[in-house]
Amino acid sequence: MQKIVFLDAATLAEAVVLPKPAFPHLWTNFAATAPHQTVARAAGAQIVIVNKVRFDAATIAALPGLRLIAIAATGFDNVDLDAARAAGVAVTNIRGYSVNAVPEHVMALILALKRQIVPYVADVRAGGWQAAGQFAFHTHRISDLRGARIGLFGSGASGQRVAELAKAFGMEPVFAARRGAAARPGTLNFDEVLATSEILSLHCPLNAETENMIGAREFALMRRKPLLINTARGGLVDEEALERALDDDLVSGAGIDVTRPEPPPLDSAIMRLAQRHNVLVTPHIAWASLEAQQTLADQLGEVLATFERGARMNRLD
Repeated sequence: MQKIVFLDAATLAEAVVLPKPAFPHLWTNFAATAPHQTVARAAGAQIVIVNKVRFDAATIAALPGLRLIAIAATGFDNVDLDAARAAGVAVTNIRGYSVNAVPEHVMALILALKRQIVPYVADVRAGGWQAAGQFAFHTHRISDLRGARIGLFGSGASGQRVAELAKAFGMEPVFAARRGAAARPGTLNFDEVLATSEILSLHCPLNAETENMIGAREFALMRRKPLLINTARGGLVDEEALERALDDDLVSGAGIDVTRPEPPPLDSAIMRLAQRHNVLVTPHIAWASLEAQQTLADQLGEVLATFERGARMNRLD
């Protein structure tokens, strides 16, 4: 009988149905797991499911019976793949489940910022409409999307879907080449995209190459004072550099769904940013439509069944 442990099951909504494998198993859910609890809770398990719980080399070495780390997400920076490979532990992730949810959240952030939805709603709640004494008032600058260039960093399923939605609004989507690399067909130079876009949206993984990809140097290149949208990974943006860029009027606003760490400390730069009228911070929920979460869960069930049959699906090792 396979022992399966889900170490941070509360990362999925209660309404999500987790398909249970057909093979004999004992499944245990923990709502959340602190680093010092990981080894004890995973002890004796052949299959461990995690979303954000970290599995470094020491943790993997302490679990000799482990056969599979099934990541209930697409990002895998919380697992040491080299250590897993050396220990003979398979690692899988989930792919394509939020191909609608994340791009729709990107567009929601863009629309809310460009149309000044949140400030105007706050004005109405505070009695500003009545104080204006007329049918409309113009305390916040509103801009259209048609004709705006949106620079996309990452050309996977999420980036491609944002490009489709942007085209529907009459925008001009362009994809950036990797930082420091020559532009390939279908992309523009990294610095050119920074300099010529009214909106920038990040859709790339976090790794050694992309960490702090958007920092002081990059903000200084942004001639169009763009909106910056990050629904990918918090470590892609130097948050203190973003704070300075907003102070210096190098960017017109930001929509942030991911931070590092999560949740951010109350005295962090990102929490200061969240108080600004031209910044929207959401708590890593771009992916979290109920439809997307159920797709994730269904695919997780397929991953476990495939692994038990000895076949490969969504393998990272």
